[in-house]
Amino acid sequence: MKYFTSLFFAFIIGFGGLFAQPTEAPAIKSTAPTAEENALLWRISGKDLATTSYLYGTIHMIGKADFFLTDSTRSAIDRAKLVTFEINMEDMMNLPAQMGLMMKSFMADGKSLSDLLSKEDYALVKAHFDNQGLPLFLFERMKPMFLTVLADADMGGGGLGGDGDMVSYEMKIMEIAEQQKKKMGGLETAEYQMSMFDSIPYEAQAKMLVETIKSSGSTEDGQFDQMVELYKNQDIVGMGTMMGEDEGIGEYEDLLLNTRNRNWIPIMGEMMLAQPSFFAVGAGHLGGDQGVVSLLRKAGYTVEPVR
Repeated sequence: MKYFTSLFFAFIIGFGGLFAQPTEAPAIKSTAPTAEENALLWRISGKDLATTSYLYGTIHMIGKADFFLTDSTRSAIDRAKLVTFEINMEDMMNLPAQMGLMMKSFMADGKSLSDLLSKEDYALVKAHFDNQGLPLFLFERMKPMFLTVLADADMGGGGLGGDGDMVSYEMKIMEIAEQQKKKMGGLETAEYQMSMFDSIPYEAQAKMLVETIKSSGSTEDGQFDQMVELYKNQDIVGMGTMMGEDEGIGEYEDLLLNTRNRNWIPIMGEMMLAQPSFFAVGAGHLGGDQGVVSLLRKAGYTVEPVR
């Protein structure tokens, strides 16, 4: 059961980090973070806020040796009365809720992955999951997007099928919040995240799965290791550039990334108005003109980097 929970958890928290922000034409006056502003932690003030809140960019899974939380970040958590994630982490600890959501991860009409892929691509996917210690026959009927997250989760080694040396930023921040008896919240529900898959044809999901696996061996060190280095340098502009070089899933990027960012802004506003809040979301959501930092600035907030 613990293994099942780990798989489900990796799927949910890894969902937001898969999708790059599309390349945009330069705005006349951009509110996007600049290279000089690169930071994972951002201070939010101004507008009608009586107290300061904070925004932090996570990387959903990272090696224990690479994990860090700066003193400024720990201090920001200490000051907050509410700690909010993309989805409420307390809900993810509810096993009956996990089971219900897991059932929604299966494809309709009895479809299986072998129905969507050529023999060559299916063999590629099978070999990848075999190497991770995840027999593909267990996941044959799951939506390919689910498998993409699982495939991507182990790119750096030692992940779900490895030696257990990976750390979740969300879990670590949740532990701190629990120790301090903080209230916790979510910007969206797991049900909403799962429902977005229904807008994407299975064939498109399968194509993304294959592209993700093929790209994992495209460089000597691997894309995951490159992303970790950028993250450790707090280089959200560089992370956005790297993600933007991936093919992604084109027409679905607005649905899966930008629309979510826009949906979060009024929810964040209500939370910050009520009490000082600490928001932890995937670092890929921060940068760009459609990122959370830029959208908060457009909404009238003062958003400043904290190193």
